[in-house]
Amino acid sequence: MERKILIEKRDNRIRTFFLEDGEIVEIHSAPEEDRGAGSHRLGDVYVGKVKNIVPNIGAAFIEIEKGVNCYYDMKDTGTSFFTHKSGKKALCIGDELVVQISREAVRTKAPTVTGNISFTGRYAVLTHGNTRIGVSSKIPKSLKDEYKEKLSCLQNDRYGIIVRTNAKDVPFQDVLDEISSLREEYESLFQTAATRKCFSCLKSALPSYILDLKNVYMEGMKEIIIGDKGLYTRIQSYFRAELPDKLSLLKLYDDPSFPLDKLYSTQTILEKALRERAWLKTGGYLIIQPTEALTVIDVNSGKTAAKAGSRAQSEEGAMKVNMEAAREAARQIRLRNLSGIIIIDFINMGSEEHTRQLLHEFRFHLAKDPIQTSLVDITPLGLVEVTRRKVRRPLYEEENYHLQARREAL
Repeated sequence: MERKILIEKRDNRIRTFFLEDGEIVEIHSAPEEDRGAGSHRLGDVYVGKVKNIVPNIGAAFIEIEKGVNCYYDMKDTGTSFFTHKSGKKALCIGDELVVQISREAVRTKAPTVTGNISFTGRYAVLTHGNTRIGVSSKIPKSLKDEYKEKLSCLQNDRYGIIVRTNAKDVPFQDVLDEISSLREEYESLFQTAATRKCFSCLKSALPSYILDLKNVYMEGMKEIIIGDKGLYTRIQSYFRAELPDKLSLLKLYDDPSFPLDKLYSTQTILEKALRERAWLKTGGYLIIQPTEALTVIDVNSGKTAAKAGSRAQSEEGAMKVNMEAAREAARQIRLRNLSGIIIIDFINMGSEEHTRQLLHEFRFHLAKDPIQTSLVDITPLGLVEVTRRKVRRPLYEEENYHLQARREAL
């Protein structure tokens, strides 16, 4: 698979477009300067204070800055690192502890923090609190077993290690060297934490567009095209320091007569990804409606309905639309960064065999998503249930915040 990344700056936002075999499959959007007052990035580490405990939901609210309260799952308490204890219970109001932002604020929901701090490299992640030795499921089984055997000597009761997909293509020593560096960072952070006051930021996460480049799977990567000179300079500096072997991938595109968004139609694709309706080649279409609790995707036969004839032809027509809808729904879920519970209402079919084929096709395309996405089941009403891990805000929320901020500025 041929991969490519486009990065452009427009309307005070930085947008990163991920291409696979020439098609844009992901769009990440962030403010040009996402480190203003009161701004908190995914991955930031703080000394926080327990403000409230809600036993009936097994959660607490931890303040990481005056007036900024974050959701905290109390299951993390046993492995959390406390810098100050206010009582003898496992968790007390007034306790101060080290936490990391694990999920950004979404709509009305507060940011989520965890006491299980992660230190992420290109090839491995060191995890405080989770002490297992794990290997990415996308690494071949033979290599996975080899990694587990070689890293078994590092097993301990303080932290664990997860080998990432990028480790598949590099020598084992490179992975081991990175783990050693992450371990030094781990020791340094917790030593520092013991002497820092409440609300201290112990570690600032990288800007989101840099983090995207750090985390992206590099196999098949042909080029990273940057449409702004200032951005290019910043990204080039990061690559020189952290990814010197990938420096040749960076390309500056600065043709003002034919800008990057015209060359790759990025603005058009972005606008389509923010619309409620997504058309299918068969003439059908998807209606995609996010709500507070879940996202609903409704499959409509559209123009194909008029072509239906006999019952058998109707069944075959529904199957054709549904198979294309399965591919497009999986694509739209990733493109729009939809997460949480997703319900898909495919066109009703009478054949159980057709339903099995449809679910198989849908699972196949969902499996291409680098973020954990699972087809859970199909309900008695014929609704297909999918869950996708929440990592960052969906695209429509990022862009809506941007539009709202521009209106307020005017």
